[in-house]
Amino acid sequence: MKYRRLGRSGLKVSEISLGSWLTYGKSVEDDLATKTIHRAYELGINSFDSANVYERGQGEIVMAKALRAFPRESYVITTKAFWPMGDGANDRGLSRKHI
Repeated sequence: MKYRRLGRSGLKVSEISLGSWLTYGKSVEDDLATKTIHRAYELGINSFDSANVYERGQGEIVMAKALRAFPRESYVITTKAFWPMGDGANDRGLSRKHI
């Protein structure tokens, strides 16, 4: 696996990242999602992408449970925030309360 330094952050991330849109939390059973994440890690992927809106938060929960098997300092999680998670005023956007 090839890695790149992420600016001056000190982070070194794999050139390939494993994303979770439309997968973990509903479309793919938790066991298969966990196996996929573990295999990606074994192959050298250390960058995992998610968003709070993926399956209304379930995607992040599945990913977090799977990544617990590895030392926290050995991988990077990227996420996104903005899209609605509910109908409340702070359930969307880039407000401090939503993030």
